[in-house]
Amino acid sequence: MTMSHVKTMRAISQDVLGGPEVLREVEVERPEPRPNQVLVRVRAAGVNPTDWKHRATGGFLGQPPFVLGWDVSGVVEAVGIGVATFKPGDEVFGMVPYPFGHGTHAEYVIAPVRALAHKPSLIDHAQAGALPLVSLTAWQALVETAELEPGQRVLIHAAAGGVGHVAVQIAKARGAYVIGTASAGKHDFLREIGVDEPIDYRETDFAEAAKDVDVVLDTLGGETSLKSLRVLRPGGLVVSILPVGSDELHEEAERLGVRALRMLVDADRAGMRAIADLVEQGRLRATVARTFPLADAAQAHALGDTGRTTGKLVLLVD
Repeated sequence: MTMSHVKTMRAISQDVLGGPEVLREVEVERPEPRPNQVLVRVRAAGVNPTDWKHRATGGFLGQPPFVLGWDVSGVVEAVGIGVATFKPGDEVFGMVPYPFGHGTHAEYVIAPVRALAHKPSLIDHAQAGALPLVSLTAWQALVETAELEPGQRVLIHAAAGGVGHVAVQIAKARGAYVIGTASAGKHDFLREIGVDEPIDYRETDFAEAAKDVDVVLDTLGGETSLKSLRVLRPGGLVVSILPVGSDELHEEAERLGVRALRMLVDADRAGMRAIADLVEQGRLRATVARTFPLADAAQAHALGDTGRTTGKLVLLVD
């Protein structure tokens, strides 16, 4: 086979673990879809805290080289045998299976057909690429795990962050009363997205300020998880999206007569369709803090590492 027939693509990869500077653009072979898989031409891909954590520590993926990225919005390039839901040219968005389906920080990615939904026509690819991982995390935590009901009181930690600002909107769409923590400079933003009661965690102890809470969405872990148990009404629930931590959380929850669960986001078509519906209804929108061309992925990671971003960072692929 001559080189002209080899189909390659650009991707962001790394050979060692470390800071943003380890990321580099490489040419790799373009994948081919197998049965029940879709090849997506990536137009936009969110960058999430899990990306910079994996870049630095290897996380679930172990040693590099690997291509990070779980969010995708793009156009179906080809479909494998048995795919009836999508055809080439369809605009789709979704989260490839977490954690081992990674690879969206590239020109093309393979996704199982059931990880994708049709992209809402109301939003562009940057918006759609920002939504999947954070939206599925919030949806699975609040709707599927906590079974949030109208009128319930919800405390969302880091409510201006990627997961947080989407969780606020999903909780409001479910009819909940939302308390959200963020530094004072972000409180106007919190009110804009629907937070009923902002708390400045730097000036105020949230465990004193919030009471009789039905559900806490814990996006921070550690001491925050334990303190969150104290704001719950009897039988209330803390859902932590940090899947690994000490047994102390469950022991303390039992002692206080409340509940605590840890969860990890999972790819899901039904969840993506529910998210698409909220977008179409005008009830859910990602705040995109900044976009970067694919080649500048290291800059996106460096900004993410600061932990100060409101909303989401997104890579755009030409």
